[in-house]
Amino acid sequence: MDIELLYFDGCPNAEEYVPRLRALIATTSHHLVEREILDEEQAVAESFLGSPTVRVDGRDVEPGAVERTDFGMSCRIYRTADGSRGTPPDEWVWRALGEGER
Repeated sequence: MDIELLYFDGCPNAEEYVPRLRALIATTSHHLVEREILDEEQAVAESFLGSPTVRVDGRDVEPGAVERTDFGMSCRIYRTADGSRGTPPDEWVWRALGEGER
């Protein structure tokens, strides 16, 4: 099962999150694929909701993300039960991987 990290160069949230995501999946057999989004056209074509975007087998880890259409070149804001943040909560990644919460 591949995990994709979509980002654009210079987004501080993505730069901060890469080591965290690598550590999160280090004990699994999942493979991380990092994909840089270069421009607005690619952002729309990729349904890019902002940097960083995490997908498991092509599906965004954010619950309800499939209904969103605000694609573009921006740093992403994740709205969680604990407030807004620039990276997805670990539990969303675990759920998307089918591993529950750790």
